[in-house]
Amino acid sequence: MDSIMAPGRMEYIKGRKPDGCIFCEGSVREEDLVLYKGKSCYIMMNKYPYTSGHLLVVPFRHICDIEETSAEEKMEIMELTDMCVRALKKALAPEGFNIGMNLGKAAGAGVDDHMHIHIVPRWQGDTNFATVLGEVRVIPEDVAKTRNTLLSYFPGREEM
Repeated sequence: MDSIMAPGRMEYIKGRKPDGCIFCEGSVREEDLVLYKGKSCYIMMNKYPYTSGHLLVVPFRHICDIEETSAEEKMEIMELTDMCVRALKKALAPEGFNIGMNLGKAAGAGVDDHMHIHIVPRWQGDTNFATVLGEVRVIPEDVAKTRNTLLSYFPGREEM
């Protein structure tokens, strides 16, 4: 029998969930996952990705509903989403993308009190037997390595 190792999952499953918001600056956010900071929003790696290159666009303000976003935040969310797609196309050459938000627990939000948008690069065949039968995701690359690959595709990184 073959074994599939996903060592990062157990850390998440058994690990103590941090107090504070994982997206708020000055809280428990992991700064090394942040790729780019805009005026009202930023881009970060998903620590527990669906696939390699899974990015998040997050407003700086701690808000949970899209209706709470300002016109500036709405505009920058889309601009940064576009920046993510362009960077991922250059760096990882995906064949498609899933882009979206889960607003509220009932919609599947893992973090429901700080709105964020997911940008998930996709390739033909990346949904495999392990996901379908075993409810396990096989992430082909460590998040830190993917982060290092993507860093040069986000302008102004040296200013952060």
